[in-house]
Amino acid sequence: MRGGLLVAGTTSDAGKSALVAGICRVLVRRGVRVAPFKAQNMSNNSVVTPDGGEIGRAQAMQAHACGLAPSTAFNPVLLKPGSDRSSQVVVLGRVDGTVSARSYYERKSALLDVVVDTLAGLRAQYDVVVCEGAGSPAEINLRASDIANMGLAQAADLPVVVVGDIDRGGVLAHLFGTLAVLDAADQARIAGFVINKFRGDPGLLAPGLDQLRTLTGRPTLGVVPWADGLWLDAEDSLSVVSDGVLGRPAPPRGDAWLNVAVVRLPRISNATDAEALACEPGVAVRYVTEPSRLAGADLVVLPGSKATVADLAWLRRTGLADAVLAHARAGRPVLGICGGYQMLGRTIADPHGVESGDAEGLGLLDLEIAFDVDKHLATPHGTAWGEPVSGYEIHHGRVVRSGDPGLIGAEGSETDRVWGTHWHGLLENDGFRRRLLGRVGRPGFVAAPDTCFADERERQLDLLGDLVEQHLDIGALDHVISHGAPRDLPVVTSGLAVSPS
Repeated sequence: MRGGLLVAGTTSDAGKSALVAGICRVLVRRGVRVAPFKAQNMSNNSVVTPDGGEIGRAQAMQAHACGLAPSTAFNPVLLKPGSDRSSQVVVLGRVDGTVSARSYYERKSALLDVVVDTLAGLRAQYDVVVCEGAGSPAEINLRASDIANMGLAQAADLPVVVVGDIDRGGVLAHLFGTLAVLDAADQARIAGFVINKFRGDPGLLAPGLDQLRTLTGRPTLGVVPWADGLWLDAEDSLSVVSDGVLGRPAPPRGDAWLNVAVVRLPRISNATDAEALACEPGVAVRYVTEPSRLAGADLVVLPGSKATVADLAWLRRTGLADAVLAHARAGRPVLGICGGYQMLGRTIADPHGVESGDAEGLGLLDLEIAFDVDKHLATPHGTAWGEPVSGYEIHHGRVVRSGDPGLIGAEGSETDRVWGTHWHGLLENDGFRRRLLGRVGRPGFVAAPDTCFADERERQLDLLGDLVEQHLDIGALDHVISHGAPRDLPVVTSGLAVSPS
């Protein structure tokens, strides 16, 4: 089997990332050499690859589904928003400037060559490459410069499947409308549809799918049911929080729950760091955006940020900074990760204008930070609290002075109840995470001795594979991957607006 596929979506968060991972897992089970690809991703959730670059976390998750180590080839263009109007551009794993929406529009034609060449290299190496689109192909105002949806499909000769999220409502209109607004050449690449997150009686949906096929000439290749247990490694991890709690925590092993409050910064990055805590029985992890939600928390986590100085100002403006300080002064623990670690120090200097100027930190750690122009990327290993640990680093800030003991050898800082590190992924180390939970010291809480984060990730990837295998027409999908979209597909029009007489 050889070929390729682009999974596009009617909207952001329609389920593209998960569907790509599920398709990849199914193909791997059958012995197919498969790789994921996303030409352009916009996300502050990223990882450092073994080849020393930076890619979106969703593509790292998809690589795991393929049994592969993450590679910069899987996500050649990554946009990391630092504000509503500007983003850092990462090309083939390395920072390549900062752009506004308008200036990036002007760069896209050159980047199309980069993504097409990178994809061609993957297709020469693997039997199948499953590509993920970005946003929606229905953004026709951006079609002329598109490098991630129909622009990529045309340049790389890919068939396209469009997925829609029925949980949002209006999915049949979304699917029809996405197709109808495209020009004839782009429509010819749309081979079919997938409906995601379905709850209810399939029999009630069936007539709508029949009508959709009549209207468009294209089949629905499957209806994927809602799966309550899928939440790890989401492209937008904040979209999976239900009732304020991340994940689906199992009941506590002791007689008490442990409550973790993760401050939801406006420019939060690598929010997925908290997911390992949410895998623990009896640990309730909540994202918080206002001070009262810190009341009663056993542990407060300040996560990473793409705009550390601006987010620190937001902490003060909202009163959350005072709440974090009160929490620490009451002897309750605080953990800072990357940007959150930098906020816990005394000062942040920005001599090169990397962010928005110098700032005073919260002063909970005897720490001074300065921003470098160059970003530091690493995949380090070490020992913390007697446990072997590994992680990854993505930051401009560097420690210029620390008066506190190191948390991981000389890296990071710790006092009796305040801990900080530049390492993302530290909480995925099972032994260290158990030590942390023990040090939080909630009376009646018992840390589970057998939680394995890596196993939980594999379980969820297997669940994605099972959902695809059980609910998609795999034979039809194979045919699309191997032979492309059928050549006789009709062109759909949405009709011309007619003024009333």
